[in-house]
Amino acid sequence: MTRHFLRDDDLSPREQAEVLELALAFRDDRFIRTPLAGPRSVAVIFDKPTLRTQVSFLTGIAELGGYPLPVDGNLARIGVRESIADTARVLGRQVAAIVWRTHAQTRLDEMAAVAGVPVVNALTDEFHPCQVLADLTTLAQHRGGVASLPGTTLAYVGDGANNMAHSYLLGGATAGLHVRVGTPADALPDPAVLERATQVAAGTGGSVSVVHDLAAAVAGADVVATDTWTSMGQEDEALDRERRFEAYRLDAAALALAAPDALVLHCLPAYRGKEITSEVLDGPQSVVWDEAENRLHAQKALLAFLLERS
Repeated sequence: MTRHFLRDDDLSPREQAEVLELALAFRDDRFIRTPLAGPRSVAVIFDKPTLRTQVSFLTGIAELGGYPLPVDGNLARIGVRESIADTARVLGRQVAAIVWRTHAQTRLDEMAAVAGVPVVNALTDEFHPCQVLADLTTLAQHRGGVASLPGTTLAYVGDGANNMAHSYLLGGATAGLHVRVGTPADALPDPAVLERATQVAAGTGGSVSVVHDLAAAVAGADVVATDTWTSMGQEDEALDRERRFEAYRLDAAALALAAPDALVLHCLPAYRGKEITSEVLDGPQSVVWDEAENRLHAQKALLAFLLERS
């Protein structure tokens, strides 16, 4: 059966831990496994602006022994010039896997239903699961390994309705984390995602919660994460969103409410002075640059896992 990674809970807790262990191994030796030797090609499709996703996947595929095949979504116009299903049929006969950074989750689901090769979510409007794998790798790197993750309290502050909030809920629950989302009452996570995360957490010893006060979210947390207040496609709402979320800015005063050794995460790009201050982003508790590097290692581990089981 072909394995896909379309959202965070496509990996069981045991499988997620296996991927994270392999990601740490790739940090130590970037060429320990080469499942794409040949080289076999992997199509990497970009419908949205990209830096870290582009660099980490293209580099990672090459380091796995493969050939990274970038596809410009603006030229391919998948779903407009040609149906998603027909595109999937063409790609699936020529590449070993498909990585897609796109808009609606339904586009990715349709691709996976037809492709016949692993399909990886490199970001959709609903989820950003590869980023959370990288974040968990970063926590394991700094906290003594994958076994240290269960029981960790992670506070995410900002837009609770965006893809990072959803993936922290699902991916964090899978890892046995206690995930707190601090967000205004008009920016709540998708109820179906929150319900699913609650179910997952019940089996891993973790928990998920949503609060409407930054202090309540951050108090005593082991990890504090945030993300831009204005996601791609929301640029026209930027000023309104800044007003809505300014009480959730991650600054030194907010970080002081967390555990003294709390780590700081941000998936980048960061808008300094808005969702996070430079003092925090560049401060001693920030592991943001390790987090960015770990996109490479986590995604290599994920691709190796999917390819070896498909």
